[in-house]
Amino acid sequence: MQWEQAWADAALADTFGFHAVQLGLSSLRALQANRISNRWLAVQGGPGEELGAAESLANLPAADAADAPRRPAALHCDFDALPFPGRSLDLVVLAHALEQARDPHLTLAEVERVLVPEGRLLIFGLNPVSLWALRRPRSEPGAGQLIGYRRLRDWLKLLSFEVEAARFGGFRPPLVSSDWLDRLAWMERTGARWWPIFGAVYAIQAVKRVRGMRLVGLTRRQARYASAPRPAVTVRQRRQGPPLA
Repeated sequence: MQWEQAWADAALADTFGFHAVQLGLSSLRALQANRISNRWLAVQGGPGEELGAAESLANLPAADAADAPRRPAALHCDFDALPFPGRSLDLVVLAHALEQARDPHLTLAEVERVLVPEGRLLIFGLNPVSLWALRRPRSEPGAGQLIGYRRLRDWLKLLSFEVEAARFGGFRPPLVSSDWLDRLAWMERTGARWWPIFGAVYAIQAVKRVRGMRLVGLTRRQARYASAPRPAVTVRQRRQGPPLA
């Protein structure tokens, strides 16, 4: 959580726009360093999860009264049916939302629908090829929803997203003892250098690209000929001599 919070603050501090939404993981304040004024925190599930999201928002420490309007509003919805019109959001954060989604690919397609052209996307996911994933019980609900890093990049490419940056974090083994976690703190620096793809979590920054329309074939040639200047037509007359006798 500390690694994800630090990465979200650094990645979204200079992201501008009018509307932003975070999907999933209400305990992560991914939008706290962002300057967008209209922000939502969307959760899905039963009433208990919605109540937990509202409580996490109510317990946020506020330095002054001016910070209160910047808190994201709680929203309950399905991640594969977002209550936003198309091309209306400038920033979407998927905070482990794909692991909770009923259809992860449909959720990504829904995010692509609501994002404006050149809109920003930040994804946090659990890495299935890590020590943390091996320890996770297979009988746990949602254990089969872990999406690999390369597989997710392929999905983003199909949806016209361009990946700008990606990072892995959480290289220490999943130990309960805080003393051992402190002793193994060196693994965070070493792992980021020598085995970066085996981190417990990954973060992906992407931007939605919309290609411009191009004229091809006969229509393209007709448009070029219609716009090209045409030469003026002039008639030259020959001088005729006197008639022959």
